[in-house]
Amino acid sequence: MRRLARPTPILLIVCCVALLVSGFAGQHYRLFERAWFNWQSWLGPVDEQSMGLAQYRVTLEAQPIVGLDDDVSALTYDPVRKSLFTVTNQNAELIELSLDGHILRRVALVGFGDPEAVEFISANTYVITDERQQRLIKIHLQDDTVFLDAADAEQISLGVHMRSNKGFEGLAYDSVGKRLFVAKERDPMLIYEVQGFPHYNPEKSYAVHVINNPKRDAGLFVRDLSSLQYDERSGHLLALSDESRLVIELDVDGRPLSTMSLLKGRQGLRETVPQAEGIAMDDDGTVYLVSEPNLFYVFKQPAR
Repeated sequence: MRRLARPTPILLIVCCVALLVSGFAGQHYRLFERAWFNWQSWLGPVDEQSMGLAQYRVTLEAQPIVGLDDDVSALTYDPVRKSLFTVTNQNAELIELSLDGHILRRVALVGFGDPEAVEFISANTYVITDERQQRLIKIHLQDDTVFLDAADAEQISLGVHMRSNKGFEGLAYDSVGKRLFVAKERDPMLIYEVQGFPHYNPEKSYAVHVINNPKRDAGLFVRDLSSLQYDERSGHLLALSDESRLVIELDVDGRPLSTMSLLKGRQGLRETVPQAEGIAMDDDGTVYLVSEPNLFYVFKQPAR
């Protein structure tokens, strides 16, 4: 009777290396956390208050933003003007878009460095980020504004994790709680809550507080953060990841509730969204995305 062949040392080494590589890849791409979330979602609904992002379907896909040579970054919805705003960071501009992705106007940005995100705060008031210098710049935009100079604007520099070359990529604003959410892209990937900026009450002293939530950030099973959107109705936060091709809905405690995939074949997409850079949501819950190279998307919930 022949004895079973014992595995050779080389085979054992190869198997160990393969396991290590698989483990590293799983951790790097946050595959374990994502698989666990998908398993829980399959077992049953996580929260009745969830937006149900998985049910969204694309209604306008990869429409080029005609007239732009530079790539757009970030997106915000203006409920007063009923339009969208984005920024370009090479020849820095603030761009107003219609809800079907057409350019309405362009405003030159002077002295803004590397503008990477823009967020609506209140009528005619927005915040723009300078990614490299980690500045938050408050601007006022009128109907006749043709350029904005950062030197004339209220601004602060947070100065956190300055050694990293991955800076502020996304903004979202809670108008009730007066909180500005700031997304740091990665290395490390974080979401800060800034209270006290922009300064909205001149009768009170100027005090800025920066808060982070390590538990929430640890639960983000994505590789990076590209943009944020705050839903005033539910108090939930949407986080967009370019590298993971995913949008995550987080509840008030930072717990993932639902996801929207940006991969080919999901959400009705004919092709994968190439490089998602900005997300916004209007009063009806319609989700808008911009992606390099200057592509525009609209996602809507199916009629109930």
